[in-house]
Parts: sequence; C-alpha cells; structure tokens
Amino acid sequence: MARVLIVGAGLTGSLCAALLRKAAARPLHLAVWDKAGDSGGRMTTASSPHNLQSTVDLGAQYITCTPHYAKKHQSFYDELLARGVLKPLTSPIEGMVIKEGDCNFMAPHGVSSIINHYLKESGCPLQYERLLPSYPGSTCQWTPGSREQTHRALPLVPLFHWCCYLLQTVCDPDQPEK
Repeated sequence: MARVLIVGAGLTGSLCAALLRKAAARPLHLAVWDKAGDSGGRMTTASSPHNLQSTVDLGAQYITCTPHYAKKHQSFYDELLARGVLKPLTSPIEGMVIKEGDCNFMAPHGVSSIINHYLKESGCPLQYERLLPSYPGSTCQWTPGSREQTHRALPLVPLFHWCCYLLQTVCDPDQPEK
C-alpha cells in the first residue's frame, strides 16, 4: 500500500489530500500533519470564548473567482457552492477591489469550513503538533516526529510553499541546520 504524508492542514494540504484520495487507483494510506493545534493555516476561523456563534475569519474574508480561475477550476467552486460551503457575496466589504468579470464568495460557516470540507472528503487522519525536524538532503527519506520526537522513516512527504518556516525545518540542503 502506498503511504503519503501531507505536511500542512491549510487549504493546499487539505485540497491535496482530497484530490489524492479521489484519484487513487489503489489503496492509499494518507495522513495530514500540521505544526499547529488546529487546521486552517492562513484561513482560520476563530470563535469567541463567550459565544461560540460569534466568529471571525483570520486571513481570507472572501474568495474571489477570476474569469481565468473559473475556466480552470470551476468544478471546485461548483462543489463548494452545491454543498453550502460557499455562497455568493452579495454586498462589498470595505476596501474590497471589485473587477469586471470577478465573482466573489463568502463562507457562511467561516473560511476554515473550506479546509474542513476537503479534509472530510479526504477521509484521512489528522495529527496536530507534528514536526519534521530536518531536511532530508539526498537520502529521499524524511524522519518525521512529534513534540515527543517519535520517529519513523517515510519515503515521501510533499512540502508546500512556506511549510519549512511553519514546521521549523531547514529546506536548503546547502544551509546548515540551526
């Protein structure tokens, strides 16, 4: 059975997990790890400790679908709209730049509901406060760990954009570890 570990439970990691699960032609052990204590990354929804119905989005406040993105990714928008994860934004937000042809959407249950939708679709286990202690260099094996530093070698870990910073790893093989 193929084993895949996705590092980062934000939009990219959650969507990647859902797409891998959907496209898998054979059994796949898929897991998502994140350094933080919750999913969402830059698209997090926080609740008031006094009223859980009172929420605020940290990061993205609305989602814009440009004509270019609509051509390439319309199925994603259609799915999220059909499931009620996104709804059309009916009034502008202060400071919002409105361009001709753009469609703007909001997430009625907070932007983190987009991430949660894709994580649910992936069906994979989520583990928080998990770290990758170092860059593998040319060994092609990662030795992931938790705060307790439990190690097990894995053959492949996709790292996205700024995950190295978030996971406190060294991603440049020519740069010595700190």
